[in-house]
Amino acid sequence: MAQGVFDFQYEVEKRSGGMTGLAGLPPYLEFGYVMGLGAAISNRLKMRGGDQGWSDEQVLMSLILLNLAGGDCVSDLKALSGDDGLCRILKSIQCKGLSRKERRVHQRRLRKELKSDFPSASSIFRYLNWFHDSEQEKHREPEKSFIPAPNAYLRALAQVIGDFIASVQRRCPHNIATLDMDATLVETSKNEALYCYKHYKAYQPLNTYWAEQDLILHSEFRDGNVWAGFEQLRVFKESLDLLPPGVEQVFLRSDSAGYQHDLLRYCAEAKNERFGVIEFAIGVKVTDAFKDAVAAVQDWRPLCREVKGKLVETDQEYAEVCFVPSEMARKKDGPDYRLLAIREALKQPSLTGMEDQLDLPFPTMSFDSVKYKVAGVVTNREIAGDELIWWYRKRCGKSEEAHSVMKEDLAGGKLPSGLFGANAAWWHIMILALNLNSAMKRLVLGKSWVSKRLKAIRFSLINVPGRVLNHARSLIVRLTGGHPSNGILFEMRRRILKLCESG
Repeated sequence: MAQGVFDFQYEVEKRSGGMTGLAGLPPYLEFGYVMGLGAAISNRLKMRGGDQGWSDEQVLMSLILLNLAGGDCVSDLKALSGDDGLCRILKSIQCKGLSRKERRVHQRRLRKELKSDFPSASSIFRYLNWFHDSEQEKHREPEKSFIPAPNAYLRALAQVIGDFIASVQRRCPHNIATLDMDATLVETSKNEALYCYKHYKAYQPLNTYWAEQDLILHSEFRDGNVWAGFEQLRVFKESLDLLPPGVEQVFLRSDSAGYQHDLLRYCAEAKNERFGVIEFAIGVKVTDAFKDAVAAVQDWRPLCREVKGKLVETDQEYAEVCFVPSEMARKKDGPDYRLLAIREALKQPSLTGMEDQLDLPFPTMSFDSVKYKVAGVVTNREIAGDELIWWYRKRCGKSEEAHSVMKEDLAGGKLPSGLFGANAAWWHIMILALNLNSAMKRLVLGKSWVSKRLKAIRFSLINVPGRVLNHARSLIVRLTGGHPSNGILFEMRRRILKLCESG
């Protein structure tokens, strides 16, 4: 009997087991092992004591693999547990480096009825629930921003992220850290979620991105009704504490949510003992007072972009603005800041009679009967205005791309629980997967892979078919002949081995 419209049929492979559709996934486990990720999980969390059940490392690495493979919910672990070849590799990896006694303890950890090599959905939910502190929920007040204090497990998970970043820094050191702080909205239908400023239910994590390393240094999971700039100075200090040894200079970039005078003064007045003065560029809130100062500006300069070694004028102009906000004028000995205004003429004119009814999503001003889009930047950097603006706008590139990867390529866009702490743990585990993939691209795959999204890496490298065989006491992953990624996989493992040997 025909199975479909076209002239082909599906049959189940008669040869028992060993097939995998994810032959490119095990090198990520190997890379995580070399970078000390598993050891950091075991040393920091210590949630699963005793000699039964899944260990912390097994649970978290399973969820990291789920993210890398493209799963976005807990039930997707069933697909991984049904991949017999991947499960065979996992069994071999889990006993790596263990003594005979330790192997017996490892076998006892798993109850006899647990035949899968991945935790069940129910065990994952129970595990995630441990990150939730129900006592914190009692402190919520209606219509007030509130961030539940993380419990010990959630703090330990953040430290795991810091340990992994330190491991990357040891192998690829940078003495400069440009930190981009930005919040992102994660839309959800959970009943417990709160409405964000865009009038839908969401959570709104505040992330700190390290541009030179292409890693998320710090993330604070928040409810959707919490303003992006709420307690941003505290979050910035926590991010600075996570910077590993070798970093000597820090820069800060943020949108207008970071336009807070306690944050500006902290950076400009060298209040951080380790890094001293922190140079920054932060978006300015375009208030009526700022517009008045911009209206008095006469010296507008064209904002030029470098194209093939030549400066080409854009449709934008910039100018230095003499503007001192009232909050800054209260202290005579306060730091000096530069404020720059940027304007761009609106090319599409408004329809006659509709000028006052048009609601644009950005501030505007009129100069000589021409309507302009207006923005501002505050800084303590002493570089040319056009150079500063282009440097500031780099924040809108990689860090916002990272947000897209979190929610679309990884599992950050689909939160599993109604419990705040469980969702926070899920978010942090996703960040571990994000950082692992980013470090893999830079330290192992090489320059040509750095710009590739995870979707592209899955298509060409992770989702490679193969058969796992046992031969002469060795585990062999036999790849399809002629696949274009075969050579890349071989080279990946050689480079990972070299990283291991170099320490």
